[in-house]
Amino acid sequence: MSISFVRIDDRIIHGQTVTRWAKEYPCDGLIAVNDAAASNPVLKEAFISASEKKTFVWTLAHFKEKQAQVLASKRQYFLITKTPQDMKTILVDFEFVPGDVKKVIVGPANDRPHAIKLGNNQSIIPEEAVAFEAIQAQGYQVKFQLLPDVSIGYWNDFKGKFNL
Repeated sequence: MSISFVRIDDRIIHGQTVTRWAKEYPCDGLIAVNDAAASNPVLKEAFISASEKKTFVWTLAHFKEKQAQVLASKRQYFLITKTPQDMKTILVDFEFVPGDVKKVIVGPANDRPHAIKLGNNQSIIPEEAVAFEAIQAQGYQVKFQLLPDVSIGYWNDFKGKFNL
């Protein structure tokens, strides 16, 4: 299951992920990594049913077990996490290298307490800023992009808003 696209989206899987982004990047299926969703049978089934494509919903621990198999696959998958912290765990802590993908696309992140609004439907809390900094330090570009044609910029454009 090689990776063709890497995304952080607080909705995890939804119609836009599959329809709009799959037109930009080859995609046979989705790998969603989120402990809460993977551990809740109702949520897990809802995410699996959200797409006509083959969909996996894994915990971080299960992803770590499967990461070599992911890279060895002939199929192309989107790798999606709900939080920047989970993506940081995968790309930095697990040292997972998603083939030649060097860009992490950040989708919606709702307003929350202590969040700094970067753009429409993109608000970041300090813990997420730390994760973005670590992901970028690992050699990835972090791009805030809700849809293929809707981008507000890169992490470097916003990191000055945070005390890092």
